[in-house]
Amino acid sequence: MPVILDNLSHTFNGNDFLFNNLVTEFNAGETYALIGPSGSGKSTLLSIISGMLKPTSGKVELQGISNIHWVFQNPHGVTKRTVLDHVALPILARGEPANSAEKIALEYLQMFHLEYAAFSEFRSISGGEAQRLMLARALASKPDLLLVDEPTASLDTKTALEVSNVLMNLKSTGTIVIIATHDEKVKNACSKITDLTSFSSSPEII
Repeated sequence: MPVILDNLSHTFNGNDFLFNNLVTEFNAGETYALIGPSGSGKSTLLSIISGMLKPTSGKVELQGISNIHWVFQNPHGVTKRTVLDHVALPILARGEPANSAEKIALEYLQMFHLEYAAFSEFRSISGGEAQRLMLARALASKPDLLLVDEPTASLDTKTALEVSNVLMNLKSTGTIVIIATHDEKVKNACSKITDLTSFSSSPEII
């Protein structure tokens, strides 16, 4: 179930292309680092892949992909719901009984060292904890395609390394993981790299 980008190009208001004639393929069981300087179009490309934005030209083919989950750079949650509730919800949505769903949710929280905050309200946790929570919830939804935008931007060095290691291990789940990042640790943890500067027509970015 690959994601295929076929001669994908995008520009805003007819200015220089963020990326031009981008041809690549993302495959199941791989984690991809999407890299490039600010303004190179990393978040824009995630928007196009997700279907939220139409490219200027070219097309995206999602073959056999029905469940897409996007973890945004700025995490959002329900203020008075607990951390555990946020992760249990997609498990309950699959028809899992409540007791079982909470047990599974705790396992996902443990992956990101968040089990201590399971019964804390979302409004009481830090930005770094919220980012890790969004990653745990994303995995709990068992996506075919996981899009992640700057997952370690608000994390301290130690926690960022832990998150990078978890992301690296996602290849065993069969999920396609595409991560927009500036973080060298995240980049190095990924199995493949797509550098958008290779497809830029802007001299400022090159």
